[in-house]
Amino acid sequence: MKSDMNSFNSCACYRTIDSLGVAYGKGKLTCFLGNINGVVDVIPGDMVVNAILVAMVAHAHHPSDAIYHVASSVRNPVRYTNLQDYGLRYFTAKPWINKDGTPVKVGKVTVFTNMASFRRYMFIHYLFWLKVHFISSSQSLNLIINGLELANSAFCKYFQGTYQELNRKIQIVMRLVELYRPYLFFNGIFDDMNTEKLRVAAIEGGVETDLFYFDPKVINWDDYFMNTHLPGIVKYIFK
Repeated sequence: MKSDMNSFNSCACYRTIDSLGVAYGKGKLTCFLGNINGVVDVIPGDMVVNAILVAMVAHAHHPSDAIYHVASSVRNPVRYTNLQDYGLRYFTAKPWINKDGTPVKVGKVTVFTNMASFRRYMFIHYLFWLKVHFISSSQSLNLIINGLELANSAFCKYFQGTYQELNRKIQIVMRLVELYRPYLFFNGIFDDMNTEKLRVAAIEGGVETDLFYFDPKVINWDDYFMNTHLPGIVKYIFK
């Protein structure tokens, strides 16, 4: 395999970890909901393409129903806590400079391991001014929204703009949380035995594995994220 990890252009989970990286680097991500010790299955896009090409050649004259998981969770896992560490180290050493020319200071992210703790955080930090006398642990944020709506009506729509904006933001956050919750608390890993057999067969068949490499064990995640992925996010995505 090539020793130059800069050949890795992107990760297959672009929209997930890159959006987190952008938000964190800009100082907008202060909390995270999920299992911090859970495995996040990431793989450089180059490897996915290489595996597809090798599989196409291998089955050109031998059709098969084999499923190839091009994954890292078994052979070279990355955990959310690793991503947190990479982000903290990188943006502490090389803070993003905002439009005002001020370096953005980042800190350790607060992690919520269940929905109850996340809802409490939302209430304490964003809805503390709302006069709700009693909220039991079984009640949802909908009660908070309804309480503000009642106050808005009582004061002749005086809080109309505030209510609508707050309602919109909370609903977006909660929809995103519900959407990603199965993945944030996902504890599964992906069996890549078929892919490993394909890789071994490719070596035995004389395939140029230095060119068509897809072995996740050779990836140094620390080097990849610190010297390739995070610098790439800053260069091409930060605005």
